[in-house]
Amino acid sequence: MSSQRLSRICLPLSLPLLALLVGGCTTIVPGVPAGSTVTLALLETTDLHGNVASYDYYKLAPDASLGLERTATLIRAARAEFPNNVLLDNGDTIQGTALSDYQAVAAPLPCGETLAIYKVFNALGYDGAGVGNHDFNYGLAYLNQVTGSRFDVDGVDAARPACAGPTFPHVLANVVSVKSGQPLFRPYAIIDKPVTATGPDGQPLRATIKVGIIGFTPPTILTWDKRHLEGKVRTLGVREAAERYIPEMRAKGADLVVAISHGGLDDSDYSPTLENGSWHLARVPGVDALLIGHSHQVFPNAASTVAQFNLPGVDKAKGTVYGVPTVMASLWGKHLGVIGLRLTRKDGRWLVDKERTTVEVRPIQPAGGPAVAADGAVLPLIESEHAATIRYVKTPIGATDFRLSTYFADVGDVSAIQVVNQAQAAYLADYVKANLPAYAGLPVLSLASPFKTGSAGATDFTDVAAGRIALNNAADLYLYPNSLVGVKVDGAVLKGWLEKAAGRFNTIDPARPGEQELVNTSFAGFNFDMPTSAELRYEIDVTRPAGQRIVDLRWRGAPVAPAQEFLVATNNYRAAGGGAFPGLDGSRTVVTAPDNNRDVLIDYIKRERELRRATHGDARSWRFKRVKTAGPVVFHSAPGKTALAREAGIDNVRELRSDDRGGKGLAVYAIDLGR
Repeated sequence: MSSQRLSRICLPLSLPLLALLVGGCTTIVPGVPAGSTVTLALLETTDLHGNVASYDYYKLAPDASLGLERTATLIRAARAEFPNNVLLDNGDTIQGTALSDYQAVAAPLPCGETLAIYKVFNALGYDGAGVGNHDFNYGLAYLNQVTGSRFDVDGVDAARPACAGPTFPHVLANVVSVKSGQPLFRPYAIIDKPVTATGPDGQPLRATIKVGIIGFTPPTILTWDKRHLEGKVRTLGVREAAERYIPEMRAKGADLVVAISHGGLDDSDYSPTLENGSWHLARVPGVDALLIGHSHQVFPNAASTVAQFNLPGVDKAKGTVYGVPTVMASLWGKHLGVIGLRLTRKDGRWLVDKERTTVEVRPIQPAGGPAVAADGAVLPLIESEHAATIRYVKTPIGATDFRLSTYFADVGDVSAIQVVNQAQAAYLADYVKANLPAYAGLPVLSLASPFKTGSAGATDFTDVAAGRIALNNAADLYLYPNSLVGVKVDGAVLKGWLEKAAGRFNTIDPARPGEQELVNTSFAGFNFDMPTSAELRYEIDVTRPAGQRIVDLRWRGAPVAPAQEFLVATNNYRAAGGGAFPGLDGSRTVVTAPDNNRDVLIDYIKRERELRRATHGDARSWRFKRVKTAGPVVFHSAPGKTALAREAGIDNVRELRSDDRGGKGLAVYAIDLGR
């Protein structure tokens, strides 16, 4: 160090820069000397899904368990602890709440205005962001607009000036325009991040670290959003994209490479279409840190039983995947991911000291405690949009004489499912009658799923009270902006569809004396498709292995034949292969409706005017096959809801414990499969 020319600068202690200095002085060096160290924190939000305010637009009530306005408080605290920091978002940002729908559909955002959530991102000083699969849900033109981009794809006028957008870069390496052959967004960005390091002499010094960020989204967007993306973009596998661009990033001076991967961990044989490719991505040379998402889980979490965190090479306690520091900050702003990268200068490079690097996920509401206070600067930024959304969702559309909820959907309550199926089936039947008379003689079914089944906690259930139904209730009943699709299937495919849906349950051993969990929590509730028709009947035998559970499948009292044909109303995600249901790959589609499922539901409720349990909430197609078990079979739901099960005709459940000690406010219920 003695050969280098140094200068010392002392500043008045009252300046804000004091937080970055020691004793008000810092050292400026032309090159960072070997042996210097610095801790650089990577702060991650992910899967915010439009949750800026701590507010549930579906229930029209505050909800302190979620919201970026509370994550912002954690961000400020983390920045105080780690003055050297980079704030990044993992994607699935612009879709998911009534606020999102209001700005995208109900009152489309003008080109000159910034999207509400990006207003907050700008104010919080985000450094960059990735792109999630749900960010494509409103189409490429909208995504182009709100991100301030200039996509060169069909359907978007690339010659028009960019609209208002965020002040930070979006990065996405594995989605390419068919028209131009170029990445839709920039594949990566290199951020010059000023830091205060510690020299080998123990004195503070200023330096600049070039932080490279590169983004990835699930290649399966081509299936899930086929209607928006087909013929306009193509995808690369995450591994191929990483291997292509990371060497380029290094050649352009990136000191660090941070992969922003909107996908979980899957050790399946690698494929360029793999949905959750982050496990493979961690093994690509040159990745220094990995920010993951999509799965809505917390990582690291030493107590987690989630299968993806118990794979080879995954350290769920330390927070590494094949040695790469990795974090996933759940969803809806409930957590902030923090990777404290400990860097050491050696041979002219910044190297990650993996042994001293820390990874953690910080909750806005610690288990058993109150939520952190909201950052008071956030909500005023979106006050007008928030108020307009509330006014919008209060628009009445009908009424109901019973409560529609999903607290017990896993054990047979169809109160929040049947009306969706009725709306979809009626729409498909009318469409076929008017436009496809060749199919008019086929039976019409509908399969819908409970979108909210408690994965995010006791408030994460659909719950529409008896009385007036407004737009917010319809959005609660049908959460996503899918479009309605009709598929023609035979009895074999229908049975395979139901078998796949029955993967929602674990295999139960009747002789086992201890408690057994009924629900397979790694199988998403939105994949638990079910019909609600008095004409279709079957049983689910949970003592059998997955794929062999559907028993006595009958249509109008007769066994369903393998070649028997049906029309089934579903959504574009499922019809095109979403969820990997056997036989559903887009080839069986006969109707691609111009209307989305939620609008179909709203129109149906308007026509019906009043929903009644006897006609809209009591038609169960399936039941569990009866079996006596030596020990209790249990599942989890919100506490104190047994009366709702009784009202739905489910009299074989009881609450065992009001707190399952899982930190989400859920209770433990038992179901008697012998009744």
